[in-house]
Order: sequence, then C-alpha cells, then structure tokens
Amino acid sequence: MTASNADAGTGADAGSGFRQWSPDPGRDTGGADDGRAGGADDGRAGRAGAGGRSARGRKGPSPELDPDADPAAVARAIVLRQLTNSPKSRLQLARKLAERNVPEDVAEAVLDRFEEVRLVDDAEFADMWVRSRSQTRKLAKGALRRELADKGIDPDTAAGALDQLSDADEEVAARELVQRKLRGFTGGEDRAEREKITRRLASMLARKGYQPSLAFRIVGEVLDAVAGRDSAGD
Repeated sequence: MTASNADAGTGADAGSGFRQWSPDPGRDTGGADDGRAGGADDGRAGRAGAGGRSARGRKGPSPELDPDADPAAVARAIVLRQLTNSPKSRLQLARKLAERNVPEDVAEAVLDRFEEVRLVDDAEFADMWVRSRSQTRKLAKGALRRELADKGIDPDTAAGALDQLSDADEEVAARELVQRKLRGFTGGEDRAEREKITRRLASMLARKGYQPSLAFRIVGEVLDAVAGRDSAGD
C-alpha cells in the first residue's frame, strides 16, 4: 500500500482483523470499547486479532508479519497499541514501526496523520516526561536533556520542557536525595571517611544530572547540618 493511501486513512479489509482508523481515540483503541480485539466485524475475526489464533484455536500469523496485510492498517494498529501502553515520542514510535518492518514511507505518512490529530505530540510528551522524571527520580536538567535527546526531542522543544524546572527546584531535589542517603549517618566519622562519603554522594548527584559545583555544595551543607545536630545533642 502506498503512503498516500495510508494518509487517507484507508483501513485493512475485514480479514486483517483491523478497523479503519479515525482520529477519535474512543473509536479506535483496538476494539476495547466493544469487547472485540482489533475491531473485527465478527467474533471469529475478533478472536483471531486478539490472540493471533483462528476460529479453531490454531495460532495464525500476526498481522505485522502477514505479507497480505495492509501496511498502513498494521502501522496504525501498532501505534495505537504503543500509545495505549504509555505516551511515546514520534521517534520512539518510528523505531517500533521499523522493528515490525513497516515500510518507511508508510510509517511517515501514518505518524504525520497522528500528529495532525495530536495523538502524537513531542512537545506535550517532553513536558510530561520532565514532570514525571523530575518528581519520581529527582533527575536534574542535565540528565533529562540527555533522555529527551535519546527519544528524538529536538533541542528547542526540550529547552521549553526543561523551563518547568528552576534552579531552586533542582537544589531542593538534590538536598532531599542527599538527606535520604544520609539517614542513620551519625556525623562522627573522621575526615577521610567524610571525604569518601562526599565523593560518593556527589557522584550519585552527577549521575542524576546535577552540576558538580551544586552537588559538592549540597553534600557539604547536609553533612555539616548532620554534624551540628549531633554536636548539639551531646
């Protein structure tokens, strides 16, 4: 099938087990809304699409491996499944389509259509990624920038998403990480031991994308606070 047909949204025939795609995600989620996988027109096709088996229970070829399947319909189904699992960037989806041997021109046309209806949006994905990873993993801008680049987010889009994080946000997150690691630390170790702990904690922060100057400063301040607390308690 040509890219122009894919862009027009032409679906596979009934035997392929896929419904014609439309921009309404509620109507095209692999048939979840009507209980029949792949949106097949009858129960037998639905069972074949869901489990890769024929009506008699024999395992059949998966649609993406079937040489007679409509490449655009297969591509749309793959993209919808991927987006149902979790948000994805355009590059992530393109890589997945390439793994399934979808022709490049078909993949580009399908992804263009998904972008037109905003089911694929790299800017929105980048914003979500930064919010999630900065909160759950306490990652700083350096690490987040590398992750976004790996997912195909262009530098300008990444910079816009990273603007959500201020220097103050990063400092608070770094301090929380160090304090968590130092739970149970008494502050009574000698200088050599303190230097060893400082290097280890600063390295941990560096792996999470924090600048070395910030990392060493935060570690030193937290260690001083722990030592002062213990001295006051004596």
